[in-house]
Amino acid sequence: MGLTLTEKILKAHTVDGEFVKGSEIGIKIDQTLTQDATGTMAYLEFEAMGVPRVRTERSVAYIDHNTLQSGFENADDHRFIGSVAKKHGIYFSRPGNGICHQVHLERFGAPGKTLIGSDSHTPTGGGIGMIAIGAGGLDVAVAMGGGAYYITYPKIVKVELTGRLNNWVSAKDVILEVLRRLSVKGGVGKVIEYCGEGVGTLSVPERATITNMGAELGATTSIFPSDEITRQFLAAQGREDVYTPLSADPDAVYDETVEIDLSSLVPMAACPHSPDNVKTVDELCGMKIDQVCIGSCTNSSLMDMMKVAHILKGKTVHPDVSLSIAPGSKQVLNMLAENGALAIMIDAGARILESACGPCIGMGQSPNSKGISLRTFNRNFEGRSGTKDGQVYLVSPELAAFSAVKGVLSDPREIEGEFKFTMPEKFTVNDNMIVPPAVESEMDSVEILRGPNIKPFPATAPLAEDISCGCSLKVGDNITTDHIMPAGAKILPLRSNIPAISNFCFTVCDEEFPTRAKEMGQSIIVGGVNYGQGSSREHAALAPLYLGVKAVLVKSFARIHRANLINAGILPLTFVNESDYDKIAQGDRLSISGVRKAVETGACELTLKNETSGCEIPVLCELTGRTRDIILAGGLLDYTRESLK
Repeated sequence: MGLTLTEKILKAHTVDGEFVKGSEIGIKIDQTLTQDATGTMAYLEFEAMGVPRVRTERSVAYIDHNTLQSGFENADDHRFIGSVAKKHGIYFSRPGNGICHQVHLERFGAPGKTLIGSDSHTPTGGGIGMIAIGAGGLDVAVAMGGGAYYITYPKIVKVELTGRLNNWVSAKDVILEVLRRLSVKGGVGKVIEYCGEGVGTLSVPERATITNMGAELGATTSIFPSDEITRQFLAAQGREDVYTPLSADPDAVYDETVEIDLSSLVPMAACPHSPDNVKTVDELCGMKIDQVCIGSCTNSSLMDMMKVAHILKGKTVHPDVSLSIAPGSKQVLNMLAENGALAIMIDAGARILESACGPCIGMGQSPNSKGISLRTFNRNFEGRSGTKDGQVYLVSPELAAFSAVKGVLSDPREIEGEFKFTMPEKFTVNDNMIVPPAVESEMDSVEILRGPNIKPFPATAPLAEDISCGCSLKVGDNITTDHIMPAGAKILPLRSNIPAISNFCFTVCDEEFPTRAKEMGQSIIVGGVNYGQGSSREHAALAPLYLGVKAVLVKSFARIHRANLINAGILPLTFVNESDYDKIAQGDRLSISGVRKAVETGACELTLKNETSGCEIPVLCELTGRTRDIILAGGLLDYTRESLK
């Protein structure tokens, strides 16, 4: 029996555990990346481990999230990350060099390698044939120190692509179709592997758009084969030496199969407030819009930008619409300037933003009250744009640009003629904004530069013998990390200051939660299905840790957030019977007797008692030997520190 592409790479990198579906395996990590919103904490954690120099093949620190410097905090964080990178063997991508996933695809990604990044859209690297996985910052810190990264051996879903995309239908429509079929929780515990004759019709940037938004499925990662198209892309970047052909065996066996005829797809949009709330353009045409934002790690490649420039050429943005465009990297911006496309965008009335995440992470360009915003981004969670009642639709660059001119949501297939973008034989390569680390003989002389906003990792403690505390918050289904720990220009600068940022924890749901949690001292949070979906931000676990949350009891977890809770030493529990969710109210007194002993002995089912109502509720505590030890130690940092002694 042959192997899938996913299995080939995972098998070559497995260093711990059995190569059996559903079991936990530890994989060797070749590359890591961080971005600045998660990077400060990741590097504080790395420092705490006491490892002098990273042990990966390549680690890169990017500055792309908190680039709006409205105070000293972001600039201090950038300086801190730059000094840590120089001292500890990490390449440093300076502010303005571009979005981490776009730059990594251009300059560092390599087929067949493993990559984890402290950003949930790290699976972008799957577009070049990598196993690229989003993770919490602490997991990345451990990998930089030479430790394995642990995942549950995933189910593998084959997405069989046939046909070819029609004119003005895009890769964004492919992943929106996958989301429409599978939902935001349809990929949990799975890797999405793209196969079939249709793969050969898609460029590397198009493949990367599709794997990027695989994160919205809840998937562990997504991956495309490495083929002649991959080779040509790498050659154009001057990196053909890292190319290797990779594909699944002809007789590979998959757990599920999804078939998509590319020629049958039409332009689509994900409607508020979920990436899987997908409708076709025919259902939405004519809707008045207020704003269009083009960019993000999903759709900011040179290919995307050239399509936008073609649509805008000789046109003017509608007077009722604000259009902003953020090229994904300095390379893309340089090439747009060189070939005249940038002038076309400016002439049309577009507002050109720096090469950074910007509006996607809530850093500026918030729409007007109740404003309808078309965005080429990957998430449209409520309030993420910075406007609480903003109505965000996720669309392709083609649909976005055409609608910006028309003033209403419009079908790009109405554009006369067609535009076929030809990938350049040679990209403009200038890595002068990537700072290499100090050589090993000079690393000891490098000073770490810390600003006053940078605070230590929150205090942790081994798991107590018993848990007895109140329910500080009860929430519903599909709670995102944006609900738990919001982003935006006001809050992001506090990412390296857990005591300060914790004051905003869950305030999207309940403005009184931080105060109430502090007053309670210790507490339990109760939630519904797919709790913690969205980004990899470990702050959504660290802020509750700081506020005294000891356990989170839900119907089901999103993968990364559950891992982050374990890393923070917070007990992740699920209901045996989902109907028991109704037996707990906010404010109820809850207890689990003998919880430490139960975890030590590997007991899977525990009994939670609602002291207020008197009822007993069976709950699951599904921990492996390793995650059990992490919880007992009080978190991954304590566990790793002990194991390194």
